[in-house]
Amino acid sequence: MSSIPCSRATIALLFVAVLVAAVGPASALSLSSEGVPESSQVGEEIQVTYTIDDPFTDAPNEWTLQGETELEDVRWTVTVLRAGTQVSQETYTEQSFNHSLDVDDNGDEVVVNLDGTTPAIENYTYSPEETYRVTSLDQRTGGNVEELTNDSAHHYTGDSQEARNAIEDAETAIDEIGGHDEAETTLNRAITLYEAERFSDAVEAAEDAQEKAENAQQSQQTLTMALMGGGVLLVLALIGGGVYYWKSQQETVSRL
Repeated sequence: MSSIPCSRATIALLFVAVLVAAVGPASALSLSSEGVPESSQVGEEIQVTYTIDDPFTDAPNEWTLQGETELEDVRWTVTVLRAGTQVSQETYTEQSFNHSLDVDDNGDEVVVNLDGTTPAIENYTYSPEETYRVTSLDQRTGGNVEELTNDSAHHYTGDSQEARNAIEDAETAIDEIGGHDEAETTLNRAITLYEAERFSDAVEAAEDAQEKAENAQQSQQTLTMALMGGGVLLVLALIGGGVYYWKSQQETVSRL
């Protein structure tokens, strides 16, 4: 009789063990960021801060923090702290760095400050938009590398952003009328000009596409109003005809 509850208990323990094995051990290391841009202008200064809390909890006693960026004129500052007090600090001025971390240093927090300027754009593409790597941080232990973060952002120039805005406005105008062949052809030409870095021509073509779409929308509205007006007149005519017919019938009945 006691074999049944024992079997159930065994099954429950096995089920829990399978869940733990599937999920794996939880890592207490956590990373937060501040100042990561969604977009930035070429040459604009960027300042980003990453904070790694509990770098050795449920983690190896020794590991290497690797960093990489496409920002230019770079300065990394890696600070190890214990209870808010600085333990060590190193500075790197290359676009990538390797920083060794050791539990014996007694640190419970690692702060990575990155200063740099937004890089130039090598290849202009409208979609997907041009991006650059702001920061990637990895945890390397021996031959094993685990990604901690990989942040990217859109970069632009004043001229390229003006052209992009004009193209986006044209796309919106075309979408609002449900598509327009001539406007879409002009829009595609604007995108081609954008990617050829002929931004002023791209703006002109995009504005032309937007104008075509807006004119088509206005024509649609005018036609709709005309049809509505014609419908009202038809209804009035039918009502008038009905009234006339009813009166004529009344007069016929009265004469009889």
